[in-house]
Amino acid sequence: MKRLLPVLLGLAALAACSKSDEKPPEIVRPVLSVVVEPRTTQTFGFAGSVEPQVSADLAFRLLGRVVSRDVKVGDIVSKGTTIAALDPTALELAVQAAKAELSNAEAQFANAAASEERQRQLLTSANTSQSVFDAAQQARKAAEASVERAKASLAKSQEQLGYARLFSDFDGVVTAVGAEVGQTVSPGQTVVTVARSDPREAVVDIPDQLTGDLMAGTPFHVILQSLPTIQTEAKLREIAPQAEGSTRTRRVKLTLTDPPQAFRLGSTVTATRMTKVVPTIELPISALLDKNGSEKVWIVDPQTSSVSMRDIKVASKAGGTFTVAEGLEAGMRVVTAGVHNLSEGQKVKVPEGGAS
Repeated sequence: MKRLLPVLLGLAALAACSKSDEKPPEIVRPVLSVVVEPRTTQTFGFAGSVEPQVSADLAFRLLGRVVSRDVKVGDIVSKGTTIAALDPTALELAVQAAKAELSNAEAQFANAAASEERQRQLLTSANTSQSVFDAAQQARKAAEASVERAKASLAKSQEQLGYARLFSDFDGVVTAVGAEVGQTVSPGQTVVTVARSDPREAVVDIPDQLTGDLMAGTPFHVILQSLPTIQTEAKLREIAPQAEGSTRTRRVKLTLTDPPQAFRLGSTVTATRMTKVVPTIELPISALLDKNGSEKVWIVDPQTSSVSMRDIKVASKAGGTFTVAEGLEAGMRVVTAGVHNLSEGQKVKVPEGGAS
């Protein structure tokens, strides 16, 4: 037993030495990453609303008191249908007076014409003088002119009476009202605003610096904000010739192409436009490593699944991203998180899908 003890102790010592000589297993760190893909296009989005392309503010041509208004906001109106009316009493009395004036003028004309004819016959038989006949002829002409004047006055009075009714010149929908029953309105004061339901357009304000290449017919993609799955196309119809002073934006009107019914007047929309830009590489700011005064990123080698540090030149930083001026090429995989916890040549694992 005494002889076995030294042997056992020696074997234990050898086992301990062999364990201390073994290297710990290499840690494979999972990393988030993205594949470098230069951006060649840029999408801009602008909020706006759906508005009618054709709209009219309807007003009476006369001063008067509103006695009826048969529509409210949202009502559909047809061409020629009465929308509102003024008190016609004074206008109807003016028509009656004009008719009476015409009757009087016609009676005077009949007398003057008969007198002229008598004087003509007397002049033929030499029973009157030429001057008397000329006076009768002049009186007939004056009476004829009075008849024409009375007819014109009657036509004007009847036209004025017609102005007591307000109606739309086209089919549309009421978008606003500006007067109530019992209110006295002035000529030209808006009583009702009517808009055509079609064509519709999206009206947006675009920063002045982004309108340089815009022209009539420029395509846009329009999305309904309340239901983003509902979309349509549009073309630029009109752009404001001058930027708004305080916001430095230009109002742009886009004609919607066969919009779904959900694009109702007043709906809020987003108009997007894709433009080509110089190819640029943009990465999240979390991928950037500042070491020894230089800017670097970690590149994943797809063959060895290990990382290596690469010097880059940053062109600009904006918010949570930065733009690479040089040092990277398309197709490279760049680590985007945990860059301070990696070491040169370290094995990493890229989750399925490549990035997150």
